[in-house]
Amino acid sequence: MTQSTRSFADIRQALLAREEVALVDVREEAPFAQAHPLFAANIPLSKLELEVLSRIPRRDTAITLYDNGEGLLPLALERLSALGYSDVKTLEGGLQGWRDAGGELFIDVNVPSKAFGELVEHHRHTPSLAAEEVKQLLDSHADVVVLDARRFDEYQTMSIPTGVSVPGAELVLRARELAPDPNTRIIVNCAGRTRSIIGTQSLVNAGLPNPIAALRNGTIGWLLAGQTLDHGQARRFSPVSSQTLEIARRDARKVADTARVKRGSRADLHNWQTEARRTTYLFDVRTPEEFEAGHLPGARSTPGGQLVQETDHYASVRGARIALLDDDGVRANMSASWLAQLGWEVFVIDGLQPEDFSETGAWNAPIPPSVQVEEISADTLRQWQREGDLQVLDFTASANYVKQHIPGAWWTLRADLTNALQEIPAAERYVLTCGSSKLARLAAPEVEALTGKPVFVLRDGTASWIAAGFELQSGETHLASPRIDRYRRPYEGTDAPREAMQAYLDWEFGLVAQLGRDGTHGFNVI
Repeated sequence: MTQSTRSFADIRQALLAREEVALVDVREEAPFAQAHPLFAANIPLSKLELEVLSRIPRRDTAITLYDNGEGLLPLALERLSALGYSDVKTLEGGLQGWRDAGGELFIDVNVPSKAFGELVEHHRHTPSLAAEEVKQLLDSHADVVVLDARRFDEYQTMSIPTGVSVPGAELVLRARELAPDPNTRIIVNCAGRTRSIIGTQSLVNAGLPNPIAALRNGTIGWLLAGQTLDHGQARRFSPVSSQTLEIARRDARKVADTARVKRGSRADLHNWQTEARRTTYLFDVRTPEEFEAGHLPGARSTPGGQLVQETDHYASVRGARIALLDDDGVRANMSASWLAQLGWEVFVIDGLQPEDFSETGAWNAPIPPSVQVEEISADTLRQWQREGDLQVLDFTASANYVKQHIPGAWWTLRADLTNALQEIPAAERYVLTCGSSKLARLAAPEVEALTGKPVFVLRDGTASWIAAGFELQSGETHLASPRIDRYRRPYEGTDAPREAMQAYLDWEFGLVAQLGRDGTHGFNVI
């Protein structure tokens, strides 16, 4: 009889041997962020079918699932089996079994990248300036540029005064254009520490002649120093000259070579994608706009800075092969240099021609074939609501629900459906929605089985209700489930408590010691 579990020792041995490991935590993000192994990938049961096919693309990958005794595993096993995954086992003893076996547990999200960032600063003594020093430079109109290495939407929420949005992978490509005078001081910031450390060290590694420093502790450090942030800014980088591009290309290739990044061709890529026993991820690290204008078939849009920050989310099989591409020879090489140091086997695809970027449009996650459910329009739903004896269940992210939802709709967590339906007054018919209707469609047969009543899906989800111009509600009006689907980062928004921000920084400072205790990371800082 085949063993149906894997132990802590099995997972640890596979990690040390650089074998492919998919250790999957099927809890929601908030409990996951309270405690998990270093290389666990969080793929919540609620949206398992919508995420797993892109995050674990090979159906015979050795997958190990765990929860913390919530009883989520039988359904997770059943759903993965239905999708064709053939080597799925559970972690012996679950999360507690990992702890009892002496396994190190980490809090927060995207921990491998954040811990790696701390290790980089520890080894390279990445230069940084305190918020007070940066404020003094800005107030005295010193020759300084502030480059914000986060996503553009994060930058727009809050930014350092004068800051320009230059997401991480763009820094080496754009910085010479934004600070052409070698005497101009460059300050790189993010919300906390990781992306400013990696961004600053990228510029140092690439050999820019300018004085360069990270804003110590990012926008958190800025707020803790009692300083104010800007909101709603839209300053972005502009195109670079051919001369800047040539210099950046040379610098980036040198850094990639130092990090022992491997080289691949379109033919290599084709061979890897047909290989049965190895997982290959293909990531396009350019901006989402460039990706939509034209990309290689089969590539996923992962802007480079975010890929380095959230590698566990995009590449959930530790030990897999990663292939990166761009159309300039800078961004893929710089992103690859970091992934190689993070312990990945990473290739940059060289020799691509403009005609290779033949597919257009946004990346869409592969999802299983749609369940056949009867759909209704927003107009019909509005009419039914007037008639009564109807409940609307909204399966969107809780943050989306709180922002705006159909009046009277109940926010429901799919993994908590049995409990949620005990909170929701019974009705003669149910209409399910979410942002797009994809998740609602998956939940429909489950609601039908539990209620025994007719279940319908709102065509195109809540987006169709909004498009029709119908009234909306906001706030936590009808929560049928606890809001555990997302962990609120201490650096998010503009109202984070000082204690939470300071605790987050203290945690980041302790990550190097945790990595040492864990002993499986395989990171190698150049």
